[in-house]
Amino acid sequence: MIELRNLTYSYPETPQPALQDISLTVEEGEFLLVIGPSGSGKSTLLRCLNGLVPHFYGGKFAGRVRVCGQDPVAAEPRRMSRYVGFVFQDPEAQFVVDAVEDELVFVMENHAILQPVMRKRVEEVLDQLDIAHLRHRRVNTLSGGEKQRVAIAAVLTLQPQVLVLDEPTSQLDPQAAEEVLNALVRLNRDLGLTIILSEHRLERVAQYADRILYLPGNGQPPILDEPREVLRQVDLSPPLVTLGKALGWKPLPLTLKEARPHARRFQQTFQSPSPPTSLPLSLPASQPSIQIQDVWYAYNGHEALRGVTLTITPGELLAIIGRNGAGKTTLLKQIVGLLKPKRGQVKVMGLDTQHANQQAIIAHIGYVPQNPSALLFADTVRQELDFTRRARGMALGNYDSLLETLDLAAHVDRYPRDLSVGERQRTALAAILAADPEIILLDEPTRGLDYRQKEALAAFLQREKARGRTVIIVTHDVELVAACVDRVVLLSDGQVVVDGPTRKVMTDSLVFSSQVNKLFRDTRFLTVEDVLERQAK
Repeated sequence: MIELRNLTYSYPETPQPALQDISLTVEEGEFLLVIGPSGSGKSTLLRCLNGLVPHFYGGKFAGRVRVCGQDPVAAEPRRMSRYVGFVFQDPEAQFVVDAVEDELVFVMENHAILQPVMRKRVEEVLDQLDIAHLRHRRVNTLSGGEKQRVAIAAVLTLQPQVLVLDEPTSQLDPQAAEEVLNALVRLNRDLGLTIILSEHRLERVAQYADRILYLPGNGQPPILDEPREVLRQVDLSPPLVTLGKALGWKPLPLTLKEARPHARRFQQTFQSPSPPTSLPLSLPASQPSIQIQDVWYAYNGHEALRGVTLTITPGELLAIIGRNGAGKTTLLKQIVGLLKPKRGQVKVMGLDTQHANQQAIIAHIGYVPQNPSALLFADTVRQELDFTRRARGMALGNYDSLLETLDLAAHVDRYPRDLSVGERQRTALAAILAADPEIILLDEPTRGLDYRQKEALAAFLQREKARGRTVIIVTHDVELVAACVDRVVLLSDGQVVVDGPTRKVMTDSLVFSSQVNKLFRDTRFLTVEDVLERQAK
């Protein structure tokens, strides 16, 4: 089905190859998961399968690639689209028309598919991905997760033999991610569709894969084997696997069901279980940094926020969670002043966003949106950071520790838009944090980040909190929330339905909970470190 032999590829004006001497075979009907550190070449490898590399990106290409008997280099992307359906990390990059249903039809029209067949396929993919309610919506009104599912549906309308997905769950809430992955599993098992998927959040997808391809990067040889064997060897592993390796559980569990017998035996060793207490919400008596009072907001008659009231103080690290379309990003835009309440009031450092000058508001706030590329325009990473500091009247330089924390020191003189999605995410974050803002707003900050980088980000946010900064993250990454957040606000249909300490909120939730918490529900453990600390007592 797919064969790569001695594949080597370098992007233009880049001395280090993105892929070096890669050889592998993927059988028909296989579900292959591609993992590795951010920037290790995962997305590049996927682009080789439909000819985007080298036709779209240029560079130096060597070796042999065959997909469904076709040579992607000779066939070019247009012809390969009949065989390979490709879903990008950024779904907006592949949208052409305004309405959801028109987007699904557009691809088929370009392949001259008959209208009765088009109608049938549209209905099928709408049901497969549970997006029938979106068919008449405009694409630009969808949440990030909704856009991701529409992008997958558009690709499936051509009924390709191979489906390639680049981090398809990166913008999905846990339940939506499970729905998408279940749909992919059905396509793989029932229809024999070959699926190749790259992902950083392995806790969501590792159990579905037949094999895992690990790309270490830096010219090191890849590892290709069944999931347990690969995850046993590498340090990029989901919390459940990390815990299993630390405690010597055999066989290494990939699912909660497999881990529960080990967990029960482990809990029997507790003499007197003393669950960790919730992190205290010690709110300073000083003036709140953010006050949101009875805020309402609607897009074209659709209410995105309905009576939201929150008070957030300096030194808080708060996460806003909820399903796709719950109003999380809209709430962040209200805080930064990009949107104004239809009713209610938002105050930032005492400034009413309804009347205050935009520059006065953003003088206090560093905001990183879901799409990091929207912030990047300079020729190098260094210039991005210098621009931020110059605009704030700050001395240039003096950001080496920030670059080290975000693992960007090696990329400081590179063109930002040539970086991987994870590297661009970190560059946008660095460009904003270079101004040392009092309030930090991050919308899906772990998109494209591997486990090591997420740990570094969590530690950085904790340090900023200790400095008295207000940190608010909108995220679907429950593992990040478990690792560093004090307080969780759960939004649903534009309303606050839960507001409380992280440990309590997660333990009480059946959906927005970490792997470790689901495994040790009674003890209220949230992270691997919680369990290992309890073992050491």
